[in-house]
Amino acid sequence: HCNPTINQAVKEQLDTLVHTSNLYYTENQGELARRISEISFPGKTFFGNSGTEANEAALKLCRYRGNKIHKDKYVILSLKGSFHGRSTGSLALTGQAKHQEGFEPLLPGIYHVEANNIKDLEDHFNQNVAGIFLEPIQGESGIHPLTKDFARRTRELCDQYDALLIMDEIQTGLGRTGKYFGYEHYPIVPDGFTLAKSLANGIPIGAFHIDNKFKDDLPPGKHASTFGGNPLAMRAGIEVMKILTDGLLDQINDTSQALFGILEQLKAEYSFITEVRGFGLMIALELSISGINVLKRCHEEGLLCNAIGEHIIRFLPPLTLTQKETQLFSEKMNRVFSHFKGV
Repeated sequence: HCNPTINQAVKEQLDTLVHTSNLYYTENQGELARRISEISFPGKTFFGNSGTEANEAALKLCRYRGNKIHKDKYVILSLKGSFHGRSTGSLALTGQAKHQEGFEPLLPGIYHVEANNIKDLEDHFNQNVAGIFLEPIQGESGIHPLTKDFARRTRELCDQYDALLIMDEIQTGLGRTGKYFGYEHYPIVPDGFTLAKSLANGIPIGAFHIDNKFKDDLPPGKHASTFGGNPLAMRAGIEVMKILTDGLLDQINDTSQALFGILEQLKAEYSFITEVRGFGLMIALELSISGINVLKRCHEEGLLCNAIGEHIIRFLPPLTLTQKETQLFSEKMNRVFSHFKGV
């Protein structure tokens, strides 16, 4: 938080140019888009102000492209248990009824597949599918990674039926899983992906990156954002990318290894910890006792985490977490779990 290099760059940008009409190109936009392409694949990037806006842009491109192929190619698939945002389109993509209740009727033509169920995936695919949205790891439902077989079969079906594979990397992207993107843990490359959150270190931003093969499938005038791509957010994003590509992944993976080691030791000591799972610094503990009660103890110890459902604790520590802080985490978690020994 408050990284001095990023803060200084943002202050300089405040004195240079904060906003201009989206009719004009700015150097910062081009620079950030170039850096995103360099760590993923050659493509074009649309910038917005949030993750939900990034997913709306991706949804619109899938629909617009599908309609050009034939009038019934408008079906969009996503996964049960997924979370893609709270605006109209992204809410329909979200595969959790609790977020959708009261906002019906939802956007039609969107269907949800059971995660990691290849038969259910195959049953939903046909020539009318325009695209599918996947999270490499479902974060909001409790840190549930896709299987490699499911990801591979999704890529095959998209190629077979000329549908786009969009990865929602809003939680998993930019180092969170120990790689630049969550999809790199799988034997696939998507057609596009969405980013937000960490891309500008807290300044509002969203990004939808699409492979050059499909860059003209949402032509100018069909989508836009007044403040998306503003010079201030772009400058912050550029500085974040510099830090990310200057050895931060090595630090993330070293810290991740230490954290997983600590949590596995805790699991061996406390029988109510039933599973440790995740990638990088995106970690969940599955418990046989109340996660809410554990969460309260964590907060008393000054640990910021959250409970998902009744029995899952989710940890998303800062990517800059140090080894010293990791040791402090170990001491605090031992104190937390000692209260529940014998439960």
